[in-house]
Amino acid sequence: MAKLWLIMTGANGFLAVALGAFGAHGLKKHLADAPDGALRLQWWQTATQYHLAHALALGLVAVLATHAAGRLPATAGWFFLAGILLFSGSLYTMTLTNIRPLGAVTPVGGLCLLAGWLLVTASAWRLR
Repeated sequence: MAKLWLIMTGANGFLAVALGAFGAHGLKKHLADAPDGALRLQWWQTATQYHLAHALALGLVAVLATHAAGRLPATAGWFFLAGILLFSGSLYTMTLTNIRPLGAVTPVGGLCLLAGWLLVTASAWRLR
C-alpha cells in the first residue's frame, strides 16, 4: 500500500509544480487583459499551493501505511486525493473557464483535506 501512496506523491508533486509553472508563465500572459485576471491568477496560486502541500501529505500517508495497522492511513490518502481533485481542481477549472459556480465545489474539497488530516492524526495516535 505504501508504494501506491509514494506513486501518488510523486505524480501529484510533479503535477503541482508543472501547473504552478504554467500559471506563473503561460497563464499570466493569457489572463493579462482579462478584467478579473489578477483574481483568477490568485485562484490558480491557491490551487497550486494546496495541491503541492497535499502531494507531500500523501507521502506522509505512505510512511504511516508502513507503521500503522488498519485502514486509517489509506482512508486519509483517499480523502487527500479527493480534496486535491475537488479543491484545487475546482480552482484550476474556474481560473481557466471563469465558470464561477464551480466555487461551490471548493469548500467540499477543503472538507476532504481536513478529514484527511484528522485521519492522519487518528492514525498517528494509534501508533505504538
